[in-house]
Amino acid sequence: MKRDLARKLAILSDAAKYDASCASSGGERRESSDGKGLGSSGGSGICHAYAPDGRCISLLKILMTNFCIYDCAYCVNRSSSQVERARFTVEEVVTLTVEFYRRNYIEGLFLSSGIIRSPDETMAAMVRIAKTLRERENFRGYIHLKTIPDAAPELIEQAGLYADRLSINVELPTETGLGRLAPEKSATGIRKAMAEVRLRREASREPSHRGKRPARFAPAGQSTQMIVGADGANDAAILASASTLYANYGLSRVYYSAFSPIPDASRALPLVRPPLLREHRLYQADWLLRFYGFDAGEIATGGMLDLEVDPKLAWAMAHRGAFPVDVNRAPREMLLRVPGFGTRTVARILEARAHSAVRYEHLAPMGAVMKHAKPFITAPGWRAAGLDDAALRARFAPPPEQLSLF
Repeated sequence: MKRDLARKLAILSDAAKYDASCASSGGERRESSDGKGLGSSGGSGICHAYAPDGRCISLLKILMTNFCIYDCAYCVNRSSSQVERARFTVEEVVTLTVEFYRRNYIEGLFLSSGIIRSPDETMAAMVRIAKTLRERENFRGYIHLKTIPDAAPELIEQAGLYADRLSINVELPTETGLGRLAPEKSATGIRKAMAEVRLRREASREPSHRGKRPARFAPAGQSTQMIVGADGANDAAILASASTLYANYGLSRVYYSAFSPIPDASRALPLVRPPLLREHRLYQADWLLRFYGFDAGEIATGGMLDLEVDPKLAWAMAHRGAFPVDVNRAPREMLLRVPGFGTRTVARILEARAHSAVRYEHLAPMGAVMKHAKPFITAPGWRAAGLDDAALRARFAPPPEQLSLF
């Protein structure tokens, strides 16, 4: 029986919840105020819209299909999984995107897909969707395509000409894990495709000898997704893998997707730690890698992140000898390691202390979270005390308390 479009949308939007998406930060700015186009995309982020039930929506996030020829053990849409299947046509995805935009539900499209028949056939259909939106519908909103590493390079190149952002899933933190749980996929092939995207992006930013720039290519960059908890890799290995990906492929983001075992006794996989809390800590640690000057090896020194406190606070408590720091003398690198100090706070401290001393009472207006920072700093008007107190950890990670029912 032929399914109606609403039923397909219900199936394939639900199936897409396992794909990590990202906003359009870094995308090319496009306007339709001239009346010649549909939608807009700003370089600083996508505009939020609200559905009738009050949910905040920005992207139409769907799979083109949840049929898949691969049998990856961690994927709910694997070929052996007993899930309800559906598939959109190219025209159906275009229609949904345009109609949802006109109803002010979305500002862009996030499109992923299972593999149907072959990687090339699947990628070609996704490219046709993006091309039709751009050229026929003159859609100027944000488009993020989850690309397929085994697809022909010319298809990946076409995808980058129409999409704002491309992402190629690295899948798992280790090649061993990928070989065991997804033997049909190649870690070498995935990394090769990511490297090609990086090279094309760099080439698109270089003007020719005549000063003419080539066609833009994925201007918002590329990202990847890593499944956490399926292969037994510890947090140190995950962060080391992420650090390598950032360094080698110029990624804008690594997305961590908490693995929850799929109810299938024949394909049972271990659940190591509370998945969502672990995912949250990994995102916090990833932030330290990208913006705070931390190395992967010093964040999860015991192999696993502390689930009770955030990674920056855990590092500070494990390195009490480095504290307290004087906010008027410490270098930027050390100020960034103070719990409660963000990058903007540190920038404001450095700017202010060039003119006069920064006092304790100045820090909160600069954006510092003083609850976290107080035990780790000194400043005129404040001197940290009790840093070596055994109760310091209890201040930040109090034991659970039984609440009264009455």
